[in-house]
Amino acid sequence: MPIINRIAEFHPEMTAWRHDFHQHPELGFQETRTSGVVAAKLREFGCDEVITGIATTGVVGVIHGQGGPNGRAIGFRADMDALPIEEATGKPWSSRTPGIMHACGHDGHTTMLLGAARYLAETRNFSGTVYLVFQPAEENLAGGEVMVKEGLFDRFPMDRIFGLHNWPGAPAGVFLHAPGPVMAAVANLEATITGRGAHGAMPHNGIDPILVAAHVVTALQSVVARNLNPLEAAVITIGHITGGFTFNVIPESVQLQGTARWFLPEVGDLLEANFHRIVTGVAASFGAQAECSFTRAYPATVNEAESTEIAAKAAATVVGEARSRKLPQPTMGGEDFSFMLNEKPGAYLFLGGGKGEGEAMVHHPKYDFNDEILPVGASWFATLAEQVMPRR
Repeated sequence: MPIINRIAEFHPEMTAWRHDFHQHPELGFQETRTSGVVAAKLREFGCDEVITGIATTGVVGVIHGQGGPNGRAIGFRADMDALPIEEATGKPWSSRTPGIMHACGHDGHTTMLLGAARYLAETRNFSGTVYLVFQPAEENLAGGEVMVKEGLFDRFPMDRIFGLHNWPGAPAGVFLHAPGPVMAAVANLEATITGRGAHGAMPHNGIDPILVAAHVVTALQSVVARNLNPLEAAVITIGHITGGFTFNVIPESVQLQGTARWFLPEVGDLLEANFHRIVTGVAASFGAQAECSFTRAYPATVNEAESTEIAAKAAATVVGEARSRKLPQPTMGGEDFSFMLNEKPGAYLFLGGGKGEGEAMVHHPKYDFNDEILPVGASWFATLAEQVMPRR
């Protein structure tokens, strides 16, 4: 069975929904227009219930299969928020909001789940309940964690939960899946190094925090290279340095910001301990002072084995065995769907959306979701419901 025919019929409408979301991007916990459109469409499609206001702007749609609720339930999740990036695609449906764009494809994820909702509400060719979870604030604000803490799984008692993310680096329409860790745990790193300001021509009168920061950045790379077992995976990246005011003044302080990524809990502990040791130790060796923080943001995204098999079977049903493939290796990107997987069995898949050589990846000003895969993702969600909860 390829893409579900009924979903293919309203592919043009799904494309129009996606373009509308793309033109009106909203940042995390500010998705008032987006969640309003989602809730209105779910009601229009005939969902049995539509609940709003979860985690501020989250929405949950409820669809019961033929025969009504029977204790069996499955959950599907899509994220809705955009990124603080100025769009540079030049598309007719480009963002109308300066400095904000859908640079990660959440507009497409939301549209795919809406497409599945429309089909499932029309056909109800399953036995049980489907919960459609439209989550706010995936980007850095952990909206998934907030939904869990606000009782998502108590209010909507599902057996499993599934999600997917478009992936421009894979051919369009190819599903990638694997049991175990598929995305990394994330920590936000911050440090302030305080020295003593001086004239740039008289460095002996000061303690140069820029020089100290340079040594800190270099030394931090030794954590992965020399403290971590080479068979494990981790990353420490300093992505932002702020310090100084002009060309001939040594400033009083410098601020650093960065990220750490890992899969195993003990590796996260190692990174945290060594981050503090190096930042404070290197600063002290120059006579400077340092304050630093290692703030854990998202845990690793870990797929449950049985749920991964279920998800892979549905993918093969939609696109064929040859296009339902094992994920070659996890990605060091982070994802707050991890908070949901820590509470419920489930799986998170990647759906290829590649358009060709030179295409921009996610989080890039020239990235744009591939509309051709909209019915593929929608069919996968719908097929999951029908396969996991077949009519009796």
